[in-house]
Amino acid sequence: MKFGYWSPVFGSWLRNVDDDTTQCCWEYIKNLTIKAENLGYVLTLVPELYLNDIKGHKAPCLDAWAIATALASITNKIEILAALRPQYHQVATTAKELVTLAQISNNRFSINLVSAWWEEEARQFGIDFKGHDDRYTFLSEYTQVLRGFWKKSPFSFKGKYFEFKDSYNEPKPNREPLIYAGGESEVGRESITQFADFYLMHGGTPDEIKAKIEDMKARRKKAGLGEFKGFGMAAYIIARDSEEEALKELKRITTIKDEQAYANSYKDFTDNSNLDVEISKEEYSVSNRGLRPRLIGTPEQIVAKIKEYEKAGLDLIIVQCANMSQELEYIAKNIFR
Repeated sequence: MKFGYWSPVFGSWLRNVDDDTTQCCWEYIKNLTIKAENLGYVLTLVPELYLNDIKGHKAPCLDAWAIATALASITNKIEILAALRPQYHQVATTAKELVTLAQISNNRFSINLVSAWWEEEARQFGIDFKGHDDRYTFLSEYTQVLRGFWKKSPFSFKGKYFEFKDSYNEPKPNREPLIYAGGESEVGRESITQFADFYLMHGGTPDEIKAKIEDMKARRKKAGLGEFKGFGMAAYIIARDSEEEALKELKRITTIKDEQAYANSYKDFTDNSNLDVEISKEEYSVSNRGLRPRLIGTPEQIVAKIKEYEKAGLDLIIVQCANMSQELEYIAKNIFR
């Protein structure tokens, strides 16, 4: 099993806690990444939202691509996985930007293509928010154009959303950036089958993860395509010296402090997402369904649970925790070393 972590561009991942000392600032993220690289983490996922969906619209959040670009220039080994929502990035200029970032990072820069879910954020930033299925059509065409620019000169394409004729986009990459993607709807899975190198999942039980991996492998085989390069999952880890301490921390972070604000945020997310399982309000206390794997307890208990995920076919766990600087070190020294 490989371990990555989420760069805290929003600061805390906790919706109910105000005193988490994970900071929403470049200096914290920079120091965290250097530390994580030295500890053996292989990847950092830099999520992209322009409003803070953890702490609310008025809370700060940093730009994913500015952070990811800076991290690529100050690290040596760790893979920088930047989330990319196509509606927010013009495709031809993004193709060039990614080739440039591949050079800066010595081919350590990858993208997590996201269809987007937050209609209110799109409204506030003047972005056209398409329906669920249309977003995946847009995503699929976007990927075809990216790869077309990376392979051909001149490049021509005509689809529902994009049209290019005899277009040049130089230089070409010496190795194409890897594309990660995650989605749970039928339309999403079919689309991702065609274009992604890696399949990412929100947190789930071992049985849920196994079923999704087997489904995506079968779709890939049916499509006559090669196997995915890997499968990853988001997980919020609470590791403590005793199970009692871990459960105490779980209770602390899942105790809802403002029922009305919490309910509004929960409805905003679930109404705009097409999920294949129901998210409990406890699970919604942290982002990306991170509590669902129940990686909570002593290092020995968590290692045993991780072995279940390895048997299910999982290759990568992308960690959230709090406080990130302290917890990433504890996890590295006690769980994956």
